[in-house]
Amino acid sequence: MPSQRVHASERTAWVAAPAGVVYGLLADAVRWPLLLPSHVHVERMDFDGVRERLRVWDVRDGRVRSFHVRRVLDPHARTVGFEQEDTARPGVPTAGVWTVEALGETESLLTLHQERTLEGLPAAESERSRREWEAEPAERLAHVKGIAERWERLDQLLFSFEDSVRVDGPAELVYDFLYRIGDWPERVPHVESVGVIEDVPGVQLATVDTCAAPGGRTVTTRSVRLCFPSAARIVDKELTTSRLLAAHSGEWSLVPDGGGVRVVCARRVMLREEAVEEVLGAGTDLVEARRYVRTWLGRAGTETLRLARWHAQSAVRRLR
Repeated sequence: MPSQRVHASERTAWVAAPAGVVYGLLADAVRWPLLLPSHVHVERMDFDGVRERLRVWDVRDGRVRSFHVRRVLDPHARTVGFEQEDTARPGVPTAGVWTVEALGETESLLTLHQERTLEGLPAAESERSRREWEAEPAERLAHVKGIAERWERLDQLLFSFEDSVRVDGPAELVYDFLYRIGDWPERVPHVESVGVIEDVPGVQLATVDTCAAPGGRTVTTRSVRLCFPSAARIVDKELTTSRLLAAHSGEWSLVPDGGGVRVVCARRVMLREEAVEEVLGAGTDLVEARRYVRTWLGRAGTETLRLARWHAQSAVRRLR
């Protein structure tokens, strides 16, 4: 049998942050959509304290893909071993390990080693994969380094919140309203226009113009929406955000509540620190910026929740 072609790469980065902080960012995979631009959503499927199994959705070359990752976490050695199975190429796994080495109280060395077997791939695709591999480790290290080095302010830059309403009506009607984002320009006042592409059922790429941004300006955002009708959930991540936000993701979820349903809009945000004074004025601190974003996004989310409730309850009344 011919020998398997394996591409291996290893890159390191010096990070001006404690090793424990860097390791914590790597271990908390559920927060990756706020930290890594290509990641849309991460769900932990199994975890025994050491080994975990994740399902990850990300964007590559304008396409959304999903895959499973098995990881082994070792907080004492500060290593995270992983094996990723690409569903588009069964039997072509990616394996590797993240290692964090303390260089002092506030400095560390971050290493990413990974290997991929390319046996069976066409030569042209193999070459393209090799080029991607040469760029990917440095890109990921740079993103983790950039976030970690703000460790003293991360608690102010990262925050989450949720709003909810109770609906006396069927969950199906509420979900239908939230799913049909293409209809929102006629239904939701702060939404001016929407373009939706859904080549794969349940995976939407939405370009949205809204007038609910800071200063009343119209802002265009592009997002991925993962729709799970059986779980009554829609997860979203903005690929392009307003200037004030470095990252923005969230979830619409429906929870049975007596004879009705509670509809929750949860948001997760990372502020773009360098844009705070530019957008909100000189002297604006992170506390004020958080308050502003909470009000701005909360108002838009609550308006949409109330309109979803009105849509569902009005339909029920018409049927009676």
